[in-house]
Amino acid sequence: MKKYRYWVMAFMSGFLVALTLEGQAQYHYVTVVPAPTVIVRPAPPSPRHVWIGSEWAWRGGRYVEVRPYWGLPPRGYHLWVPGHWVRSRRGNYWVNGYWRR
Repeated sequence: MKKYRYWVMAFMSGFLVALTLEGQAQYHYVTVVPAPTVIVRPAPPSPRHVWIGSEWAWRGGRYVEVRPYWGLPPRGYHLWVPGHWVRSRRGNYWVNGYWRR
């Protein structure tokens, strides 16, 4: 029983150290891309509206999902380029979507 407790404590200590080290990063990188959620797309408010899919934003020390919505493009723009995850040596990071002419 003592050996079991020793291994559990060793695992938990390592886990806590990993969490502490992760919190000291200067950049907002993650190692796992969150799983997508199922969204029901309502009818567009007008023919000019464009569907803006789920986005991710860095808030409160973590990535949170920004719900999708219908958006009107700015004057002179017509194409929405969706945001995407980029993989780098330091982990994955999110590139925000943008409007394109």
